[in-house]
Amino acid sequence: MPTSAHRHPARHRAQLLASSVSVMRGASPVLTDVDLVVAPGSRIGIVGENGRGKSTLLHVLAGTLPPDHGSVNLVGTVGVAEQEMIADDRTVGQAVAEAIAASLDALARLDATAARLADGHPDAADSYAVALEHAEALDAWDAERRVQVALESLDAETEVRRPLADLSVGQRYRVRLACLLGADDDFLLLDEPTNHLDRSGLDFLTAELRARRGGVVVVSHDRALLTDVAETIVDLDPTPDDRPRVFGGGFAGYRAGRSAERERWERDYEKQQAEYARLSDDLSSAQNRLVSGWRPDKGTNKHGRATRAGGLVQSVHRRQEALDAHALAVPEPPQRFRFPELQTRTGATLLDVDGVRVEGRLGETTFALTHRGRLVVTGPNGAGKSTLLAVAAGELTPDSGVVRSPRDIRLGHLRQESALALDRRASEVFATHVEALVASGVLSSAEAGGLAQLGLLRARESGKRVGELSMGQQRRLDLALVLAARPHVLLLDEPTNHLSIALVDELTEALGATDAAVVLSTHDRQLLRDVREWPRIELMAARV
Repeated sequence: MPTSAHRHPARHRAQLLASSVSVMRGASPVLTDVDLVVAPGSRIGIVGENGRGKSTLLHVLAGTLPPDHGSVNLVGTVGVAEQEMIADDRTVGQAVAEAIAASLDALARLDATAARLADGHPDAADSYAVALEHAEALDAWDAERRVQVALESLDAETEVRRPLADLSVGQRYRVRLACLLGADDDFLLLDEPTNHLDRSGLDFLTAELRARRGGVVVVSHDRALLTDVAETIVDLDPTPDDRPRVFGGGFAGYRAGRSAERERWERDYEKQQAEYARLSDDLSSAQNRLVSGWRPDKGTNKHGRATRAGGLVQSVHRRQEALDAHALAVPEPPQRFRFPELQTRTGATLLDVDGVRVEGRLGETTFALTHRGRLVVTGPNGAGKSTLLAVAAGELTPDSGVVRSPRDIRLGHLRQESALALDRRASEVFATHVEALVASGVLSSAEAGGLAQLGLLRARESGKRVGELSMGQQRRLDLALVLAARPHVLLLDEPTNHLSIALVDELTEALGATDAAVVLSTHDRQLLRDVREWPRIELMAARV
């Protein structure tokens, strides 16, 4: 539930300042030299892959985790929502009362001072004025209404006697978020606040954050929320000097700035590697001359031979010193996703789904795809989106209807849930998959590619067992396995799940450009905006 470091709001005087904040986890840095100013009206998004310290930064800003270096100064009140809310023995009503306790106390104090004023107590007027100012600063009269509106708008539990322990994780999350929005602290720190929200809840949260008078700092992978709310983006992903980057101009400014930074990083890295290679070649040439090329012609006197040998030795030493002095200060830049060239066939229907239906899971559905065909499948949870893709891929037989495609058409199905063997190494899983594709004639040897060619996993990640990979890395491997077959038709079920913002942007661009046909099922609001020109079908919940 929300917490506050101070119970008196500062409003226009509020400030949250982080200076040179660094946090270590054992011997590994989690945050390095973070500088951040949050003022009233600030809208700041924090982005980065899993494990980059986003939640850690929120805890530091909230004052619940002291940094190893640097400082955090807060003037005003702060409310914090972590990703998970632990169930306890409180009721919904008690949780609401705790969230707006400052407002309830202010109203009680105002009533008490008003009574003293009416009774003619000395100095009652001054006490009443102070109490009134405090209640006005909190907008205390409206606190309960704000929470009630938020509970209803987020589809949260409104029965005040309902125990929190009886609620699902998603329901508890929505209660907590409603309490935070109603509490109206000077600063609101939110960790992945769009989890467990439906479309109307997302719209309400977005509107609330945009209209809020206090500052907002939000950790999120939700690109639509960042686009709609954030004016400044703090990027905690790796940089050449391992310090975070702060981008203005909202999410669009972050995308442009990140792209420019990455291009500079790649150029600097290439220059560094080229200079290192040049110095290495110079050293190797000098060593070769010392070993075999220094002997003078016959008849040269002993002194001349000794002089020339000494010069060659000195040349080797100079080049070794130059190589040693060339520090490799620029680390290897992040990988770029290299989407393979996927062939297709013009003038033919690549996939024809005709009147398919699965009892209790999918209502009757029809669509067809040809060369560079595009289709977005939408609908509420339980409408059968994943079922439709499984039927289209030939993995599930429909109760009625038929799926047709030419015999040699290759279908690639990225499922929402992974089925990877957790005890095998990622490189082994990929290699075995490609070998099976070649052995069965699906791929020719010339079409078979390596895992490294896709730019999805580095060598050190490919050498790990699948169970040791993060969820994002496992998702990258799933995507690599689908693309390895060089499919003519891509069936993608929630393809952005667990992927970094940078990779999602690259994947979105690739899907728009590929010659393969694409069927896309997603709840990703920004992805839906990016493919808004694609044809779409909306599924309705199947009737049992």
